[in-house]
Amino acid sequence: MEIRVLRYFLEAARMQNMSKAAAQLHVTQPTLSRQIKDLEEELGHPLFHRSNHSVSLTSEGEIFYQRALAIVGMVDRTIAEFEAMQGFQGGEICIGCAESEGIHLIAKAAKHLRQDYPNMIFHLYSGNFERVTDRLNKGLLDFALIVQEMDTSSYQMLPIPYQDTWGLLMPAHAPLAKKETLDIADLLDLPLIVSRQGFTDEMPNPIKKQEERLQIVATYDLIYNASLFVREGLGYALTFDHLVSTDANSGLVFRPIMPQITSPMKLIWSKQQPLSQAAQVFLSTFQDLLASLNKAKKTN
Repeated sequence: MEIRVLRYFLEAARMQNMSKAAAQLHVTQPTLSRQIKDLEEELGHPLFHRSNHSVSLTSEGEIFYQRALAIVGMVDRTIAEFEAMQGFQGGEICIGCAESEGIHLIAKAAKHLRQDYPNMIFHLYSGNFERVTDRLNKGLLDFALIVQEMDTSSYQMLPIPYQDTWGLLMPAHAPLAKKETLDIADLLDLPLIVSRQGFTDEMPNPIKKQEERLQIVATYDLIYNASLFVREGLGYALTFDHLVSTDANSGLVFRPIMPQITSPMKLIWSKQQPLSQAAQVFLSTFQDLLASLNKAKKTN
């Protein structure tokens, strides 16, 4: 199974048309069709449903698409890393990010790093805990920024001096908006919109203990889409502060839960896979930034 053929397969899946994919790949349509057919025979499963003018992935094709995407991505990253070793001037850094205002610390480090290495490129992958750690474990990310308590035995970890505050995002006209803070009892029997992972990883224990009394009406991966549901009056989103605009024109307000419930941030990376030179330089820059912020905090 050649990487070239995997690229052919991915392009055919993306274009959903063999002729258009062949044109993009600069090969003939019969050549592309033959390569895909050989791949299907090698795997022992059909990868595409075929019609006169289009193709679509079979269920086996959907699975293989994810595998091929990961393999080709790993190959491309490896090539880029070795090319960067020839007189280091920059490189590519892939970071998986949970939704958190604390990402501004990553942004500060990135800005400092690009002042020294203008060729440095950052790829940010936004997703929940499950998705970013899956990509980290597959070697598709250098780092993951997480806000969950987790078993870190498989990872190197750098605590970050920032904590996200839990609360409810709600319509500005909601009755609860009149309160400055909420308690756990306020959440009971409300129509709640929660992270898709629900009560597995992200939910803080004081809220998780009330699981049976909470009314979940919707789940989300990223809070922006959930905020649109909140604005339409579907429910109240359980989330962190500062992730969605709550200015006077937004129609939304955030109210923190008291006693305060927070989630600390961590930067993690794999113990099993060595960091690229670019990732090592970024980590050093980030550690220096945190040290300087901590020093400034003590001075003040």
